[in-house]
Amino acid sequence: MWINGDGLSMQLAKIQGKVTCTVRHQSFTGQKLLICQPLGCEQTPYGDPLIVIDHLGAGLGDLVFICSDSRRLRVLVGDNTTPIRWFVQGIVDE
Repeated sequence: MWINGDGLSMQLAKIQGKVTCTVRHQSFTGQKLLICQPLGCEQTPYGDPLIVIDHLGAGLGDLVFICSDSRRLRVLVGDNTTPIRWFVQGIVDE
């Protein structure tokens, strides 16, 4: 996990798939949900897979930085009651 200059934590992760929901929280309307595996040193799996909101266009197999900044996430989805915790902060260029 990395801490940027704003004191916000980011985690490197790899996109493993999409999430399909038959019933969604209102804050998920129009949002793309993905499953990603957090990565540790040498890009090895670290912890359990997470569900993230993606607004940047990440795809299967992409390396991404995910962030759990709740203030930015609430602004991103436009809902202060959203249950989601993580979002894609950036896609890693290779």
